[in-house]
Amino acid sequence: MSLPIPENIEAAHFIGIGGSGMSGLARMFLERGIRVSGSDRADSPGLRQLEALGATVYVGHEASNLGDDVDTVVHTGAIWPENPEFVLAKQRGLHVIHRSQALHWFIGGRRLVSIAGAHGKTTSTGMVVTALQALGVDPTFVNGGVIAQLGVSSGSGADDVFVIEADESDGTFLLYDTSIALITNVDPDHLDHWGSRDAFDAAFAEFANSAREAVVISSDDEGAVSVRARLTHENVVSFGEAADADIRVTDIVTDGPVRFTVRHGVAAAEIQLAVPGAHNAINAAGAIGVLVALGHGFLDAARAVEGFAGTARRFELHDVVRGVSVYDDYAHHPTEVAAALAAARTVVGDGRIIALHQPHTYSRTQAMFQEFADVLESHADHTVVLDVYGAREDPVEGVTGALVSEAFAEPEHVHFVADWQDAADYTASVARDGDFVITLGCGNVNLIVPQVLDALARTSSAGE
Repeated sequence: MSLPIPENIEAAHFIGIGGSGMSGLARMFLERGIRVSGSDRADSPGLRQLEALGATVYVGHEASNLGDDVDTVVHTGAIWPENPEFVLAKQRGLHVIHRSQALHWFIGGRRLVSIAGAHGKTTSTGMVVTALQALGVDPTFVNGGVIAQLGVSSGSGADDVFVIEADESDGTFLLYDTSIALITNVDPDHLDHWGSRDAFDAAFAEFANSAREAVVISSDDEGAVSVRARLTHENVVSFGEAADADIRVTDIVTDGPVRFTVRHGVAAAEIQLAVPGAHNAINAAGAIGVLVALGHGFLDAARAVEGFAGTARRFELHDVVRGVSVYDDYAHHPTEVAAALAAARTVVGDGRIIALHQPHTYSRTQAMFQEFADVLESHADHTVVLDVYGAREDPVEGVTGALVSEAFAEPEHVHFVADWQDAADYTASVARDGDFVITLGCGNVNLIVPQVLDALARTSSAGE
C-alpha cells in the first residue's frame, strides 16, 4: 500500500500526543531512536511520562511548537483543520500523516493481529498481549489504553508478532496488512462517517476477508453474525455463548471476578479472571481464539488469558473514601455503559451504584439520548449527568446533558449538573458507605475523579 510517509523518519511531531493511542505510538518512536515532540490541549501524567523518556512536550497548540528539525507530523482524526501546528506543517511541505499511517509504517512486514469492534477492543488487545507474554512470546503492541500489569499502552518486542487495537471509526482499520483479525462485535456506531449500517457492515467484512491467516469473530453479537454471512474467508473461528461457537463459553458466574467454562472441540477449561463482568468472559474467549489461530494450544491459551489484570479506564478503581469506591470507565455507548454497570452490580454487594455520566459528542447524544437514559435508569441506582464532551464537534443548539436526564422515566433517579465541582459535591452528598461511584465516558470525565474523592473526604456519609 502506498502511503505518504518517508522511508526514514528522524524527527516526528505528534499533535494530540497525550491520548492513549498517540502516546503509545510516540513511546515506540522514542524506543526506535526517533526524536519526538508533541502537543496536547491539557497537561497530563502521560505527557510527563513521555517527557521523562526524552520527548519535548507542549501544553496547548501553537505554531511555535513545531520545531525546525521535524520531518513528519502525526495527527489523529480529532484535530481541527485550523490547528496552527497542522496548518504550518502543511505550509512547510512536511509529511503529515494520520496516526494509523504512522502505525502502518512502524508495523512493517510483521505478523499482525488487528483487533476491531465497537466495544471490547482495548480489553481484548490487553488480553492477547499479556497472554502471549505468558506463553513466552515477546510481541510488539499498541493498545488504546494502559495495560494494568505492564503499566504502558505500547511496547516493542523482539518477536515477529505485532498486536494492535484497530480503529473502525474512520475506516483506518482497512489500512493494515492484517494476518489475524479479531472482531469483538459490530454494534452500529460512527454512522456519521459511514453513512449507513450497510456501509458499516461492508467495511467490517472487507477488514475480515483481507486477513491473511484467520478471522476470529463473535458468534453472539447480532451485527457480527450479519457480517459473518458476508465473509468468504476460508478460516473463520467463532467465539461466544452460541451453541455452534468454535470457542464456546458456558456456566458464567458473576458474583465477583468472573468465572466460566470455555470449550474448544472436546477440550474444556475452567477459568477465573481477575476482572468482573460477563462481557469479559466473552472477551477472553475471543482472545483465546486469536491465540489458537496463532498456533498455540487451546488449554495453554486458556491458562495464559487468566493472568490478565485489566486496563486503565476500564472499570478502574481509583480509591475508597469513607467506604465509597470510586471507579472510572471509558464506556461511551449504551451497550458499553450497560456492560460496565452490569459488572459493577456483580461486585457492589448491598451497596448502590451511582453513575457519573459524561455524554460524548453532540451527534451521538442527539441520536442516542433516550438509549442512554434507559440504560442508566435500569442499571444504576442514581445517575449524575454532566454536560456533553464535544470532542472535535461544534455545539448543537439544544443538545446538552439535560437531554439524557430529561429522558428518565423517574426524574428522582437522575440529576443534571453542568458544573463539575457542583457535580462532585452532589455525588458525595448522596453516596454512603458501600456504594460504588463510577464515571462513564471517553472524554475527560476521568479528571473529575480527584474532585469526587476530595468531596467525599470533606462530607459525611448521606444519612449520618
